[in-house]
Amino acid sequence: MAETTTPDIIYTKVDEAPELASGSLLPIIRKFAAAAGVTVGTKDISLAGRIIAAFPENLTDAQRQSDDLAALGELVKTPSANVIKLPNISASVPQLVAAVKELQEQGYTLPDYPEEPSTDAEKATRARYDAIKGSAVNPVLREGNSDRRAAKAVKAFAQANPHRMGDWSADSKTRVASMDGDDFRSHETSATLENAATAKIVLETAEGQTVLKEGVAYPAGTVVDATFMSAKALGAFLAEEIEKTKAEGTLFSLHMKATMMKVSDPIIFGHAVKAWLAPVFEKHGDALDALGVNPNQGLGDLLDRVKGDAAIMAAIDEVAASRPPMYMVDSDRGITNLHVPSDVIIDASMPALIRAGGKGWGPDGKEADSNCVIPDNSYAPVYDETIKFFKQNGKLNPATAGTVQNIGLMAQKAEEYGSHPTTFEAAADGVIKMILDDGTVLHQHSVEKGDIWRSASTRKAPIEDWVNLAISRQKAENCQAIFWLDETRAHDGELLKYVRPLLEAKGVADTFQIMAPREATRATLETITRGENSIAITGNVLRDYLTDLFPILELATSAKMLSIVKLMQGGGLFETGAGGSAPKHVQQLQAENHLRWDSLGEFCALGESFKFLGEAKGNARATVLGEAVEAATQGVLDRDRSPSRKVGEPDNRDSHYWFARYWAEALAAQSSDAELAGEFAPIAAALAENETKIVGELAAAQGAPADTGGYYHPNAEKLAAVMRPSPTFNAIIG
Repeated sequence: MAETTTPDIIYTKVDEAPELASGSLLPIIRKFAAAAGVTVGTKDISLAGRIIAAFPENLTDAQRQSDDLAALGELVKTPSANVIKLPNISASVPQLVAAVKELQEQGYTLPDYPEEPSTDAEKATRARYDAIKGSAVNPVLREGNSDRRAAKAVKAFAQANPHRMGDWSADSKTRVASMDGDDFRSHETSATLENAATAKIVLETAEGQTVLKEGVAYPAGTVVDATFMSAKALGAFLAEEIEKTKAEGTLFSLHMKATMMKVSDPIIFGHAVKAWLAPVFEKHGDALDALGVNPNQGLGDLLDRVKGDAAIMAAIDEVAASRPPMYMVDSDRGITNLHVPSDVIIDASMPALIRAGGKGWGPDGKEADSNCVIPDNSYAPVYDETIKFFKQNGKLNPATAGTVQNIGLMAQKAEEYGSHPTTFEAAADGVIKMILDDGTVLHQHSVEKGDIWRSASTRKAPIEDWVNLAISRQKAENCQAIFWLDETRAHDGELLKYVRPLLEAKGVADTFQIMAPREATRATLETITRGENSIAITGNVLRDYLTDLFPILELATSAKMLSIVKLMQGGGLFETGAGGSAPKHVQQLQAENHLRWDSLGEFCALGESFKFLGEAKGNARATVLGEAVEAATQGVLDRDRSPSRKVGEPDNRDSHYWFARYWAEALAAQSSDAELAGEFAPIAAALAENETKIVGELAAAQGAPADTGGYYHPNAEKLAAVMRPSPTFNAIIG
């Protein structure tokens, strides 16, 4: 069947390990889909693709690319949308700069990223690049709320084959440290708009008024929040925790999300770098400024800039000797917690530490207890309570644990704190106000220079959709369901003005609980420890945190989650788990041609996508394909066909062979569509008969370095050659 203008299924082109895996998996998907008359197209939303699309005037006709992210942003607002969305890089500045450099080396005449723009042209270039970094993709595509849970096959496998958990002891020194005031949690104000309004954000000082942002439009019913964190209080808190860590004999660790919270968290990260090297900044501040040091870029960038200055290096060594040991990203290479803002991401780092029994890796290459510093107190209690629970009760048993599903409020940029342009670092002492077009001052906060002010909004329609999605999910599961909302927090109080009446109107208020995050954490852990299930109904940030925390405890990974976005206009967005884009996997492939990325998340999303297509378009064959995908996924798990971590052992490409084989065998064996069974019977037979040859060809590819033609922007032909090294398998699939 010829490909239509808009394919039936869109499979996104992304970054790093999942993009490498697509080079092998996508041809298989297209071969099988064609049998049901289903077309599978791609849209390039990779970091490199977004950069290229942002600067068409700099490029040749052959180099230019359409803005696929914008096109997808429109598609997800239609009932026909069916998108399989793989993980992206949440680009930090260092990643963005590296991608630009690679593209320039490939002949793309792109401008450098202006770290300190001075001219109007540089400021305009910086603005274009800033629109690309951070979590730029997800808010555009998320025109629906999130339904995340472990697929039944994945959960059953995890219980039958429990992963290793670190032992917790009651005397563990690991703890969570958060500010007890002057943070985002304590300063938050919130209001629900009765009418549609447009707002501007201004900073009023003794010298006058500066407009920070104007033309911010909100529909009626929107919950609008604003808050700030005191830079002075943050600095004092960090300095105190560094000293406490030293006294306690634990590792110092900072846990942030400088990727999604792309404005606020890099600033907080920079404060931590300055606190760690406070005597150096006090003594050599002018010299550091002259060298272009920006602490927000991390300790690694700072060390690179000052390595030629013996006096500064000596001062750094002197300070380092007086500090507690630091939590390490890579102790072998000396990469610390403070080296790169995007290296330590709270929703991955904290679950990993908790799974390990509260242990982090120190500079000596050994595990040790850690002081987990999470400055803002909004959601730190979740991790604090989890640690306290395991100290009291011991580690979770994955073989008997129940599961935690999540219904997450995220549609239309709900609660997108810090990842959009309504976050500011106060340039001077004064008052930051949000003023509506009728002159009403909706929010105002007295700030000092350096304070971090931010605002977010949550629209009425997504809130109502979220509550209805929670009701339908609870009805389907008939298990504990908790709205993780804190009545004493301003924003949550406004949400509850929607939640409670909706639950009452549907007659289901008695089937739901409402708890603050700390209390909800303990109740949920108690529930799954008993082997029962729970549904966590949360806002956007908590959705991000919990859909890593609980899956990592239950399954050892969050990459194998079933992640469905039920789009508000009727379409479907099927995300392939929350596992990130796995840069270390790419490095291993480049070094020894072994890709350990596990495509199980892609398999789970694919099955749901086909079944959704079958129902939406009345395509019975698509439904059969989807059911067969589930059987194939179960086969991959039950027969242990997932990738190994070591070179010379089966990798991602082997798992794709087995997935294709089990998929073909399931289609050949099904009785719903005899013609489809007849078409796949010879394919299944060929894959089985040639097993030894195919597996041998895949194994022979491993060992030597692999050249994909680029890290951020691989060459299509080279990528295909690396990821499809079996001529026998390729001939069968086509």
